Amino acid sequence: MKTGYLLTIALMIAVSACKQAPKEKSNNITVVASTEKQWTGVAVSSNDRIFVNYPYWSDDVPVSVAEITDGKPVAYPNKAWNTRDNAQSFMAVQSVVVDNKDRLWVLDTRNPQFSGVVEGGPMLYQFNLQNNSLEHTYTFPKGVFQSNSYFNDVRIDTHDEMVYMTDSGNGALIVLNLKSGESRRILDNHHSTESEIDYLMCDGIKWENTVHSDGIALSPDNQYLYYIALTGHTLYRIKTSLLRDLSTPEEQLENNVEMVRAIPATDGMMFDYSGNLWLGGLEDNSINVLRKDGTVHKVLKDNEIRWADSFAKDSNGNIYFTTSQIHLPVAERKAYTVLRINPTDYKENTIEIK
Repeated sequence: MKTGYLLTIALMIAVSACKQAPKEKSNNITVVASTEKQWTGVAVSSNDRIFVNYPYWSDDVPVSVAEITDGKPVAYPNKAWNTRDNAQSFMAVQSVVVDNKDRLWVLDTRNPQFSGVVEGGPMLYQFNLQNNSLEHTYTFPKGVFQSNSYFNDVRIDTHDEMVYMTDSGNGALIVLNLKSGESRRILDNHHSTESEIDYLMCDGIKWENTVHSDGIALSPDNQYLYYIALTGHTLYRIKTSLLRDLSTPEEQLENNVEMVRAIPATDGMMFDYSGNLWLGGLEDNSINVLRKDGTVHKVLKDNEIRWADSFAKDSNGNIYFTTSQIHLPVAERKAYTVLRINPTDYKENTIEIK
């Protein structure tokens, strides 16, 4: 009788915990959602709907894309899309992004467990968040993608209807014209899209890997595309006016790559509404920001930030990011989280990184 009573109480507490509002941790970090399965991308719509994706890096993947509902991930747009067993389903999603027209973009590498790109190549899906329906599917010809490509992150220029992506499997940038459907591979094996080093020291752990162009960000005025290799510390940018013209000679593109500055090793990155570029800090569990004046500041450092992966912002300017714990052995990982911070909480207490 006593055992049954205790079990009932435990179940009531568990159910109550599932319904609780997001929890605030130290350093004003709010845990928006958590999961036992590894996720990478996060996206937030204009009415603050939150989406995440789970990469197909192992056999233990519950869904590819989910919406966080009451703190829990729910398959998006439905279970059928997340089966990986039919022509219209996700296979190996790496990124989700909501643009300023409130369209959800899902970037499917179609490279399951890094085994090579399957027939048909990577796909970029555009969903209508008003009715959760598929609006467009964009594909890419061979040559734009390669056999070991891993299309990683994506940004959308809604004014000129252009898409920019990184290929971290074989360093390059990918440009897509949404109006014509034409795409192009640029800066292929250029030093700016190639890995600089073959390991990172993440919180005392040597993470040995070589990952090329990964993080990408579009300036608020759409005039510059910023990008960086995952295993590297040099941030680059290039004028989008050169990228929008798909006939710009490769040599001209290469000659117009600009080195911005050295920054902490980061995975994803994102501009906020004020024009500051938010960055991870993979090697010391931190969040950093490149300010408009060119200085880099460490915003916060916390053990909760176990590999800040992807960034998003909500309608109030709050910053969201996932923790994918890529550097940690599986047995040492804790719950994967979506964390939220308010930039104004750290405005006066940052440390400049020289």
